[in-house]
Amino acid sequence: MKKIILSFLICLTFGFSLSAQKATNQRAYNLFSDKDFVKAKEVIDLCILDEKLAQRAQTWLYKANIYFYLANQEYESKREDAAYYALFPDAAEQSFDAFVRAKQLSKNVEAYNMLPPDEGLAKLYALLLIYGVDELIAGNHEAARRILKKAVTSYELVKPPQFPLHGELYYYYAYALEMLGDVENATTYYNKAIADGSTNVNVYLRLIESYKKENNHAKIKEILGAGKKALPGNPALYVAEIDYFYFIEDKTSAHELMENIPITVFENADLLVNVANFYILDSDYAKAYDLLKKANQMTPNNFVVFYNLGVSAYYLSEENFQKANDLEIKGDKSNAMIYKTKSENYLLEAQNYFERVHQTEPQDINVMYTLRSIYARLQSPKYDEMEAKIKALEP
Repeated sequence: MKKIILSFLICLTFGFSLSAQKATNQRAYNLFSDKDFVKAKEVIDLCILDEKLAQRAQTWLYKANIYFYLANQEYESKREDAAYYALFPDAAEQSFDAFVRAKQLSKNVEAYNMLPPDEGLAKLYALLLIYGVDELIAGNHEAARRILKKAVTSYELVKPPQFPLHGELYYYYAYALEMLGDVENATTYYNKAIADGSTNVNVYLRLIESYKKENNHAKIKEILGAGKKALPGNPALYVAEIDYFYFIEDKTSAHELMENIPITVFENADLLVNVANFYILDSDYAKAYDLLKKANQMTPNNFVVFYNLGVSAYYLSEENFQKANDLEIKGDKSNAMIYKTKSENYLLEAQNYFERVHQTEPQDINVMYTLRSIYARLQSPKYDEMEAKIKALEP
């Protein structure tokens, strides 16, 4: 008799255990109400796997709300501690998809103390923006496009939005589209960023580059004007205007601006490189070289700076070599030697810069041709090695 009772108790206990572990909407809701969003997520995930529960709008509404508050909880943790590692980085997107699914199953679905689909969807854009930008920074452009598209949908549900983003969402979405080659839609959303009150200079710069490729002078002028109005005195736009005048071959206007470059331009290495490039276009390699030296001090080991320094040093070497030849013809061998020494020093500098570029871009055939030319002039033993590399790459 004792054995029968013991067996009955074991079965009863086991039955209670299974019942306690069984996932139900109510259990998920209770955990949500207790603000235990992590455990609530575990339970609702099991509910979604249940064929019957997955057909209920209420199940998806519970999931949407649990993931919404989970995403907020993760965001707050990250804001308090920059080193915090998100355990559920896709919570905001999962919430968005769940709200959509709940609404598909029932337009009037609701639950006490939970956001209904339309209200929940309209509150997700900031969290989706953060997640999308993280994916963009990681180079996951397709994932970023997908997430940011949902963020845009959320942002545009209520006009005006509760918390305006002043074009930032449209900018990042446009950038993701551009990185995926969808230039037409990217242009549309860069323009939407401006209409949304963007003060991000990159919005204007990306649009200018896009319209340059279309050779659309009128649009470039329009965007420059809008940028200068929204961001008066911005150094990047000042340089962009110089670039525009070079683009339309109006060097007179370009040079007028270059004579009055604001001091803020010289505080930015990227802008210094751009201005140096204008001097390279004018064959004024000495001025370009000086600016690039400053840029190199500000951002050491920069591939673009090294390349442009190599170009400037190479042509300065040629200029000094030509001066040396002219002086030798006139019989002034003493001063000719001074320029020959300068020429060789610049050439050695050019060699150093192009070698560093070659380390970064070992397949760049133009850099290899330049290095071969330098090695020939310096009678360097590296010439044969470079010649072999070039022959291996050439068809």
